[in-house]
Amino acid sequence: MADTTPAIGTTPEELREALRSTILFADLDDVQIDHIAAAGAVRSLRRNLVLFDEGAEPHEFYLVLAGRIAIAQESEDGRESLLALMGAGDLFGELGFLDGKARSAQARSLEESEVLVVPYAELRLLYENHPTALWSAVQLLARRLRATDRALSDTVFLDVMGRTAKRLLEMAGDSDEFEMPLTQEELASMVGASRERVNKAIHAFTKLGWITHDHRHYKITNRKNLTLRAR
Repeated sequence: MADTTPAIGTTPEELREALRSTILFADLDDVQIDHIAAAGAVRSLRRNLVLFDEGAEPHEFYLVLAGRIAIAQESEDGRESLLALMGAGDLFGELGFLDGKARSAQARSLEESEVLVVPYAELRLLYENHPTALWSAVQLLARRLRATDRALSDTVFLDVMGRTAKRLLEMAGDSDEFEMPLTQEELASMVGASRERVNKAIHAFTKLGWITHDHRHYKITNRKNLTLRAR
């Protein structure tokens, strides 16, 4: 794992609110959340920094405070599959705590980012002292399973143009303008198609007047039609 740099300027109140915004810690009181925050460390990450590799022994989980983290797997022939993008407010790396097994994927920063790194020991202490808090972990797992179901459904029922439209809308969120955090290869990996086919889909959306883009800067100009194409 590459070195990270300690971040400064994140207040205890900001960490508390960031933790409370997650499904895993939403029902904890201030004292419990403060214990979690105090046990962790806020780290600043440069672009393309690998937090952990697939197969690594897990010891901590992460909360994204700013930036984006890619969760990816690599096939035996070296091809990469981008499984998910984690943005501000997202948790990742908790699976190793729940099943005790090695990391199932790689995590790396797609841009300059900040994460809160919390050791599993603090989670273990929380659940030993407050067993009912485990229900939040069950809810988190259920959310992960639903996301996997949706991804599988997209692969089966949506063509490349539909999957590309859906990924663009996901990255835009509530805004019509956004900076593309992925390379062309990474976007194609997330869509599950070749770079040429994804680029062809983006070119088609541009010709239709649904989007415009200049290098990494994208603007959705017809959200209604792009949304319909993503269904």
